[in-house]
Amino acid sequence: MSTVTVSPGAEATTTLTVRNDGDIVEAYTLEVVGDCAAWSTVEPARVSLYPGTSEVVTVRLAPPRSHEVRAGEIPLGVRVLPTERPDSVAVPEATVVVEPFHELRAELDPRRRRGWLGARFRTSVQNMGNTAVDVGLTGKQAGEDLRLAFVPGQRRLEPGESAEVRLRVRARKPIWFGEPVSWPFEVEAAEGAEANTGGERSGRTETLSGEFAQLPVLPKWLLIVLAALLALLIAWFALVRPAVRSTAKQAGTEAAQRENARDEQPGGTTSGGAGNPSGGQGQGPGAGPSQSAAPGDSGTGGSGSTTGAGGGSTQQSSATIDVQTRAGAEKEGTYRVPEGKVFGVTDIVVANFQGDEGVLTISFGERKITTIALETFRNQDYHWVTPIQIPENATVTASVTCAKPGTPATGTQASRCHQVLNVSGILSDLAR
Repeated sequence: MSTVTVSPGAEATTTLTVRNDGDIVEAYTLEVVGDCAAWSTVEPARVSLYPGTSEVVTVRLAPPRSHEVRAGEIPLGVRVLPTERPDSVAVPEATVVVEPFHELRAELDPRRRRGWLGARFRTSVQNMGNTAVDVGLTGKQAGEDLRLAFVPGQRRLEPGESAEVRLRVRARKPIWFGEPVSWPFEVEAAEGAEANTGGERSGRTETLSGEFAQLPVLPKWLLIVLAALLALLIAWFALVRPAVRSTAKQAGTEAAQRENARDEQPGGTTSGGAGNPSGGQGQGPGAGPSQSAAPGDSGTGGSGSTTGAGGGSTQQSSATIDVQTRAGAEKEGTYRVPEGKVFGVTDIVVANFQGDEGVLTISFGERKITTIALETFRNQDYHWVTPIQIPENATVTASVTCAKPGTPATGTQASRCHQVLNVSGILSDLAR
């Protein structure tokens, strides 16, 4: 047998001459041994020869196109086993040269990914040829809007070996607004033959297509929300806020005007100890319009006015309690029912014309009528169908705890809290 060259996936043949040099008829069994046995056959596999005769047999070689059949020289042996004289077995040998072939399989996983600025892909490469190759990966994208980097960029693969290469795709600039943009790109896996096989770089490439979908940083719905919020802010500062401030100023001015008008009514205010024999007004101890409180605080007693109602024993009457106190302090103002009188209260009007913050408590004698947070109102009134009777020498008390002075109609913040309480009703003689 001579040296045989065969390509994987193809077929080659060689011959072998079998001769009977014995003196009896002999049958010979032929079998291929060695690394070629899996894909080699002998035809015929058994021959019978008379003494001094010979026969030529054919050895067929058909290596599969597989990475398991390595390229290069492989020894070929055919065992010739005599039936009558098995101890005379012979194994003639030859050399089979398996030619190299190249086959590269590559896969990109996933084919498409999304991201704001970049994404990661996996490139799987497998050498399906029968010789070792150096595999290099390159990426390209029309327009060069993407940067593609492989880690590692080149690998040496033995026959049947596979490797995974990471691919990082990154856009050169972000997209802040608008629609997503798709950037298609290609990955090329190029192979070359192993140097010691005598082959040159084959130049074969496997091209894979991929796509990176770049998302905008700010989605469209967020732009709509931001625009709506901006419109609301503009409407607030341009329309609503001025109207609110104007209404507040107007309410404060009207409250101040009503208080001034009430104080200027004829026979409305008396001060000091000028007692009215008919029970028109009275002051609590140490509290009267003409008296001053400690520095920074003032709380005046009630200044009363009475109006005849057609009878000497019953009169319409009203009293005003004016309380002023500094921030962080508490002050009371009182109106005392004159001796020999009973005050039937039907109406209360409270004015917080500065918009102060704090707490106001109104009491009739020992009875607490209400407690109000000052910041919840500018003017507040209460009315009763059945008068609330306050006996002689009992007091109507307005207690103010000042948290923060407000800003009156003048526009300048006040230095003290200032509340005015007007109480009206029927002042009657006490039955004896």
